[in-house]
Order: sequence, then structure tokens, then C-alpha cells
Amino acid sequence: MARLSFREQVLRSREDAIVSSVNRLLAEKGFDLMTVDEVAADVGIAKASLYKHFPSKEALAAAAMVRVLRRALDVVETQAARPDAGPLARLEAVTRWALEVQLAGEMPTLPSQNSTLRAELLATPAYGDLLMTVSDRLGEWIVQAQADGDLDPALPPEVVLYTIFARACDPVPGFLKAGGRYADAQIVDWVLAICMNGLRRRPA
Repeated sequence: MARLSFREQVLRSREDAIVSSVNRLLAEKGFDLMTVDEVAADVGIAKASLYKHFPSKEALAAAAMVRVLRRALDVVETQAARPDAGPLARLEAVTRWALEVQLAGEMPTLPSQNSTLRAELLATPAYGDLLMTVSDRLGEWIVQAQADGDLDPALPPEVVLYTIFARACDPVPGFLKAGGRYADAQIVDWVLAICMNGLRRRPA
């Protein structure tokens, strides 16, 4: 592997700082309230310099999503390598990770209805590839867990998949944390239990 030149290292380091800032601001404020000026100021560079790396606000958001999907894939691959865990345990571990990342303020929040942003995401090959890879692996575990009798086989697998993905932007953990009454670990345990088991009373 060719060694990066000093200039390339500087550019890569700056891009990493930009994406880190975007990731945090998206988690704190969401896409609509985050501004490019704010990102540039947070990183400590001119707005014009930022645009040399990312040409638009949408491109910044896409880069943040690529980063979080890479992290998600790392978690998925770690779970896939666990010989002691079945499909349901792996799904629970990935869901737990998503909740923990959200509570840590590290999960970017994007609007579900924004045609310009959607077009940017679809035009970003890494985003599509990573999303498909993560979805396929989770889908395999969902189907197997249904076959094992651990998940309701009457549910379409995509319903289960989207329910798991939705935990990354679930407002409940944030509301509970803001109340200041519960520890993060306790919040994660409760939301994970509800996600996997529902709200019905369970045997003691």
C-alpha cells in the first residue's frame, strides 16, 4: 500500500475532522438546523476551504452516514464471528449498539423526507454499498431467528429490519435521558426489551 504524502495526510486529517464535526452536529441539531457555516467554524477553517472537500451540506451529511454505516458494519462483522451467539442474540447486540451510539450523541439524525438529501445519498456509492451489506446480513439473521421460533414468523422480515433500524433515531432514549432519572445502560436495556419483546407483561 502506497504511503500518503504529507499533503494527502493533511487533507485526510482535515476531512476526518470535518466529518466528525458534522456527525456531532447532526446528532445534536439534525440536518435542517445544521449549517455549513457552523461546521466550518467548528473545525476552524474557512467556508471556502470546507467546500473544497465537500461541495454541499448534503454531501457533508452523506459522509457522516457513510462513517456511521462503516461503524455499524464493524459491529455486524464482530457479531457474525461470534460462534456462541445465535441470530437473535446478534440482532439484539446490533440494536443495543445503535441505542448506545444514539445516547452518546454520536448518531447522525437526517430527515426522512428531503429529496435533495435523498438524491445525494443515492449518488454516494459507499452509502448504498454499506447499507445493502448491513441490511443483507441483518436480514439473514432475521429470517433464521424466525425459523428458529425466536421472532414472530408472521412478520415480514423487512418490518423487523426497519424496526431495528428505527432504534437509531428512536426519540424515547433521548426523552428518558433528558429526564435525568435513569442511567444510560438502564434506558438501553428497557428500550431493547420493548423492541424485541413488546410491552406485554412477561413472566417473572
